[in-house]
Amino acid sequence: MPTAYDTDLDRNAANFQPLTPLSFLARAAEVYPDQAAIVHGKRTWTYREFYARARKLGSALQKRGIKRGDTVAVVLPNAPAMLEAHYGVAMAGAVLNTINTRLDAAIIAFTLDHGEAKVLIADREFSKTVKEALATCKVKPLVIDYDDPEFTGAGDRLSNLEYEDLLRDGDADFAWTMPDDEWDAIALNYTSGTTGDPKGVVYHHRGAYLLAMANVITCGMARHPVYLWTLPMFHCNGWCFPWTLSVVAGTHVCLRAVRAAPIFDAIASHKVTHLCGAPIVMSTLLNAPEQERKPLPHIVEFVTAAAPPPESVLAAMKAAGFNVTHVYGLTETYGPASVNDWHRAWDTLPGAEQAAKKARQGVRYPVLEALDVLDPQTMQPVPRDGETLGEVMFRGNVVMKGYLKNKRSTDAAFAGGWFHSGDLGVMHPDGYIQLKDRSKDIIISGGENISSIEVEDALYKHPAVQVVGVVAKPDEKWGETPCAFVELKPGASATAEELIAWCRKHLAAYKCPRYVVFDAVPKTSTGKIQKFKLRDMAKRA
Repeated sequence: MPTAYDTDLDRNAANFQPLTPLSFLARAAEVYPDQAAIVHGKRTWTYREFYARARKLGSALQKRGIKRGDTVAVVLPNAPAMLEAHYGVAMAGAVLNTINTRLDAAIIAFTLDHGEAKVLIADREFSKTVKEALATCKVKPLVIDYDDPEFTGAGDRLSNLEYEDLLRDGDADFAWTMPDDEWDAIALNYTSGTTGDPKGVVYHHRGAYLLAMANVITCGMARHPVYLWTLPMFHCNGWCFPWTLSVVAGTHVCLRAVRAAPIFDAIASHKVTHLCGAPIVMSTLLNAPEQERKPLPHIVEFVTAAAPPPESVLAAMKAAGFNVTHVYGLTETYGPASVNDWHRAWDTLPGAEQAAKKARQGVRYPVLEALDVLDPQTMQPVPRDGETLGEVMFRGNVVMKGYLKNKRSTDAAFAGGWFHSGDLGVMHPDGYIQLKDRSKDIIISGGENISSIEVEDALYKHPAVQVVGVVAKPDEKWGETPCAFVELKPGASATAEELIAWCRKHLAAYKCPRYVVFDAVPKTSTGKIQKFKLRDMAKRA
């Protein structure tokens, strides 16, 4: 029933514009044109230059026929072209598909075909794999080479058009337009492959705008932060940080590869304030040789996802000058959508109790409408007792549009009006969630449910363990039994018997692994352990 507030009070150009993160860069260039926007090697680009180059990219793409809804794929490292693509592609009305640079040719070919790529921008470092992919894929995109001066290795040209030549064809004053609708797609991301079943996740302008803003709040970013790119931008569009930094006119410090020495050098040289990454990045820093380390100019904020860091790692990071914030999310939620917001009162708790608090995935981001742990059958919240298992579910504007060309999976993911994460967890009395496992990773041994995360947490407390993944191994007597795959720290030693005995001190006997395998633990390029590969390995162990 209309009210007085619905009469003659309509949306118009003066009071309503679609939300889009493109507006952040336009504002930054207007307000802080001479502020350093991008640092790469010895080169620095201001916000005036960054905005002009993004507009040139959008203009050049439109001149080559790219229009609303077309897919522009990129196989790029954390380099300036990747940042420019996050704006320029959408300025042309197109959708950015950032492809994991570590994928094999077959998966890249599948991605190009499934996303119907019209353009492919590829860094010379990955030319061999990309060339193989192009030979087998059905689509025939316009291929553009990116010759990064910071790359000095070998690599072939794939076309007669180089990225800088493309930009020279563009207009620095390109009059890009806002999206027709903030629900328009802005990015296409394929799930990372931890389940072996990649799907095309579609982001919209509204969600990208909101998540980018939420990162500012969550990370406590003041104006002009300096952000080091240790998180791959191909992963969930770098958790939307390519757009976030423009909100606060921050500086992007690009890094082609994650290695300890360049990270410490960049922090010291550019006074880095923030960086993000999986636990493997923390290991890289903490295990760096003394000659590669440099004193930090101040406390550096480090945002990490995946499994919560063990207490010993958190203590070591704090001692090294990093303040660690733990976040949680999925590709389907634009990256992190929950954060372990820390209470000052917890600073006085004993170490073990603090570690227990740190292990939780936390509460919803400010821009997420709801985060809960529900019974997937009844869709009712589980008891807030920190013990009853349910499925972690999300609802809100930072949940994907859906899976590209996959209505069945989309409908299943959104059943009951919530996004089903597939993660099992509990809800604590104070409203903080804690993951216990992926639904497919729960080990059922003799009728008892065993959380692989719980077993992994126990093993991570052993001083010799650097990386561990626990999965179910088929067992004639018990049905399944835990099998642990372990990577030891450099110079450390431990036997299977020693680690099993260690677990018996920290876990109920039935939860302890009966098998320990010392081997490289397969991971995605973002550091996530590939459990589906471990399950295959466990069958042969």
